[in-house]
Amino acid sequence: MDLQTMLDNRNVSKYQLSKMSGVAKTTILDICSGKSSIEKCSAKTIFQISKALNCSMEDIMLLDEPNDYNKETGLPNNKSYLECGLPEYLQISLDNMKKSWKAIDSGEQDIHWDLYWCELNADINSAETDKTISNEQAWYLREKYLRMERI
Repeated sequence: MDLQTMLDNRNVSKYQLSKMSGVAKTTILDICSGKSSIEKCSAKTIFQISKALNCSMEDIMLLDEPNDYNKETGLPNNKSYLECGLPEYLQISLDNMKKSWKAIDSGEQDIHWDLYWCELNADINSAETDKTISNEQAWYLREKYLRMERI
């Protein structure tokens, strides 16, 4: 369990915890998002939070870090957001490749696999060249759907 889950279970908002504990709201937000680590908080902060939540300091220290965000960059670990807002032609190619991989991965044959792979690769390259998608999006799609490795 992480701090956000504990707050949800107790029906306490981050704002309420901030008011009850005296800990800055930004600190609470950073802990809940994973931007700041509980381990790096001062003993005073841990004490204030534990007192406000009526639990021990050990209970707070044993909370898991949320792993939804990269601690260094603050970006989500799940990068599926990079699949949003793709041009229609690229989305169609992507859907075809998904269906093809599903068949291949389940042991079936798909005689169009190579066609879909080449089409998706060309569409990713085209969208990246046209700056319709970012370099980051292009590589995300290549790694996930073309199963390419970035060197």
